[in-house]
Amino acid sequence: MAHDTRSDTLAGARNRPLAFPLGPGCGLEPHPAYARLREQPLARVRLPHGQDAWLATRYADVRTVLSDSRFSLAQAVGRDRPRTEAADWDQVGLMSLDPPGHTRLRSLMTKEFSARRVGRLAARARRAADELLDGVVAAGPRADLVGQFAVPLPLILNCELFGVPPGHSRFRDWVEHTLFASTVEELTAQTENWAERVTELLDLRRTDLGDDLLSSLVLAHDRDGTISEEELVALVVDLVAAGFVTVTGQIAASFYHLLIRPEALVRLAERPELVPMAVEELLRYVDLLDFTAPRYATEDVELGGVLVQAGEPVLTSLAAANRDAAVFTHADELVLDRAGAPHLGFGHGVHFCLGAHLARLELRAALEAALRRLPGLRLAVPEEDLRWRTGGIANGLQELPVVFDAQRSPAAGEGGPR
Repeated sequence: MAHDTRSDTLAGARNRPLAFPLGPGCGLEPHPAYARLREQPLARVRLPHGQDAWLATRYADVRTVLSDSRFSLAQAVGRDRPRTEAADWDQVGLMSLDPPGHTRLRSLMTKEFSARRVGRLAARARRAADELLDGVVAAGPRADLVGQFAVPLPLILNCELFGVPPGHSRFRDWVEHTLFASTVEELTAQTENWAERVTELLDLRRTDLGDDLLSSLVLAHDRDGTISEEELVALVVDLVAAGFVTVTGQIAASFYHLLIRPEALVRLAERPELVPMAVEELLRYVDLLDFTAPRYATEDVELGGVLVQAGEPVLTSLAAANRDAAVFTHADELVLDRAGAPHLGFGHGVHFCLGAHLARLELRAALEAALRRLPGLRLAVPEEDLRWRTGGIANGLQELPVVFDAQRSPAAGEGGPR
């Protein structure tokens, strides 16, 4: 058998792992080193805690890891997996399961997140965005688009989806504390309260079952026995993290990227029909997560010309994949009317984001309302003075100070929602 020179390169890579994460990038831009990493098939990385791993950065390789059943999330449970924090804990939610267990739990929620079901929230999303902007305009001409808009909008819609009263202070406090954890220690301390908070939330629904997501999950446990109590709690935690924390970050980051490109903001305001395409481009462009949960090879798999051996973990960088010039023309530019290959902002394969329809709806409602109601929108501070949050579930802005021309702001009903 001929000698495979790739094995020599691979052996060297195993002996020289790259310290990872790479460190903070510039704001919400991926670290510039990702461009270099995409020039090689896989990178061997060493995280601060846990075992070493492979890192996939190319679009094609990332799609494969996310969709190929030979790469398992469930295999990570119980292992000393690669991670950034010292603490480690096993979960039983969607992001720690493979089919058929994953299929069983996901099927309990598929109906609630279908395009038709989420579509019913469209009018509510537009109304909520306008109601929030009523307060912003009244208090203007200066505002914080994080605290006054990007945080409360997903919170209102999550309460609607969960069947929780919008004024339920315990739920609001929980999700906001989870969002604004700025260090690993703060986030770890907050997670210790999750089970208690979720149990309280579920008990609230048990006293008044309705046509909402939490009620259907409670019935699946209490009446049908198709989900355990531990799984029930873990699913709600997953829903809050994915449905609130990341959407809030995405809304704020989308405005940030438009605000530092005034010409793009003006163009979108003048051509609101571009908003749906702009939402997809912003989902591609924004870097909220450095890497995804490790997936373990269940057998030897050749990936991008590298042999990943059975039992080895692979991390994927969605941000790096979404800037792959082999797939996206002018990949490092924000192109509002981009067409072509689908982005990986919602993942891929069986773990494709369950709430993708809802997230798109919220982002569209936020952009359309703000572009209509906040004329002359611009940053209120120099870009270098913005403060970033990098120690929590997702990267993001702590606040986004803006000013706008309050005297020219139309009332909520003028012109109607676009």
